[in-house]
Amino acid sequence: MIRTSLRGMLLAASLLTAPAVLAQDITVNLVNEPSSLDPHQQWNPDSYYVYRNIFDNVVTRDDAGEIVPEIATAWEQVSDTEMVLTIRDGVTFHDGSPLTAEDVAFSVQRITNPDFGSPQLGQFNQIIGAEVTGENQVTLTTDVSYPVLLAQLVKLSVVPKAVVEAMGDEAFNAAPVGSGPYKFDSWTRGVEVDLTRNDDYWGTKGPFEGASFKAVADASTRVANLRAGTADLIVSLDSDIATQIEGQSGVKVLTAPTERVAFMGINTTRPPLDDPKVRHAAAMAIDREGIVLGILAGGETPVDQMATPAHFGYVEGAAPIAYDPEEAKRIVAETGAGEIPMQFATSPVYDQRIVQAVQQMLTDAGFNVEISMTDMSTYLKAARSPEISERPYFSFGRWSCACQDVDGVEFPLLHSSSTWSRVQDPELDALLEEARGSLDADTRLAAYAKVQQIVQENAYILPLYQAVAIYGATDKLDWTPTANESLFLNRMSWSE
Repeated sequence: MIRTSLRGMLLAASLLTAPAVLAQDITVNLVNEPSSLDPHQQWNPDSYYVYRNIFDNVVTRDDAGEIVPEIATAWEQVSDTEMVLTIRDGVTFHDGSPLTAEDVAFSVQRITNPDFGSPQLGQFNQIIGAEVTGENQVTLTTDVSYPVLLAQLVKLSVVPKAVVEAMGDEAFNAAPVGSGPYKFDSWTRGVEVDLTRNDDYWGTKGPFEGASFKAVADASTRVANLRAGTADLIVSLDSDIATQIEGQSGVKVLTAPTERVAFMGINTTRPPLDDPKVRHAAAMAIDREGIVLGILAGGETPVDQMATPAHFGYVEGAAPIAYDPEEAKRIVAETGAGEIPMQFATSPVYDQRIVQAVQQMLTDAGFNVEISMTDMSTYLKAARSPEISERPYFSFGRWSCACQDVDGVEFPLLHSSSTWSRVQDPELDALLEEARGSLDADTRLAAYAKVQQIVQENAYILPLYQAVAIYGATDKLDWTPTANESLFLNRMSWSE
């Protein structure tokens, strides 16, 4: 849908030469409403889609995937544990206050503060210091050598220190103030978030006067909205739904392979899944090839590890746990694992065809598994329960670090210190720490090869496939989706 605001109509009437693009809004249908608009509080897709347009990050990636300047215009690794950032001058927050080096240091300190409790802490907890060391200079200090630091800074948004401290975390989440190409306007809980263009933005300005992000859980309804013109862009489609759009007048399908890995999470601390034999049975029960070829059919590729070939640390030739439903049945019967009811956690944002197929495969092997469907916020809260033994038995997830490094996937999902992990293995922890603490590529690769071996031998987690992002859009929208799954509004436009 292309809506023309009253302000835009008046402008067009008085200034016929004004560019039409200035009088157009965009409506985006998400699956869920954001669970947070504070960029340090959450990083799930429906939150990220919105707040990434409100905030600037320390650095960003261009459409080719290369790390390029954003708030930091330059960076220098001055020692194994120190990186100096040069902060862009002349940037203002949406309240008119200048963005300074102090705001950058505060943002790093905030997200790395364990008491703050960011779900992203595992991505940044190697940073032990962030200090202003010049008028436009911030020095970051890491605990040990940290080769992934710059790639992780792609995800670190800069917030205004004075505003956050004055408002408090809860109020800031409800009415965030950033420096990005769009300003927060309003949040109607359970319905939509509205943004307006930041006409004073330092970088490429947004082409849309306003943007509305609406929560529409049902994929068929999102498609109906696109066809009716009440949505311009819809997310999280599967291949079956996408076929309803292809060939239709006025709409189109857009796709991009991602660095996101779909997986079946396994709580290795809860009986009977604390038995490696039972976990192997669960893994052997899942036909990943059948899922990719028979259900998805959108260009997805089965993966044998929690990484894609785009990640540093991908282990060439890693062997999967073979699909063997008969052996899975034998183990389940032998161990009595099917006698314990287990929940399989999911949320509407995920492809329920996959969830249902995996649940059926586990059931066919003799497991007593029931799907537990909750909204995304509840799902995430359960996944990060303070007591690891209370986290779900099984879950479906899709993980991306947007850093193209295995550290950003395997450390948060497998290291015992992470609130996302359901694994407690000192040997595995040591290898993950070694890999993230070395600047030597060969050392890191050797460590990740051992990590992969341990994960497979113990069936700690089951990688399923490399995900493909599928969107539906009005044919008037000019936009090329990228592997990082970002909806950068200022990289879109209306076609002529």
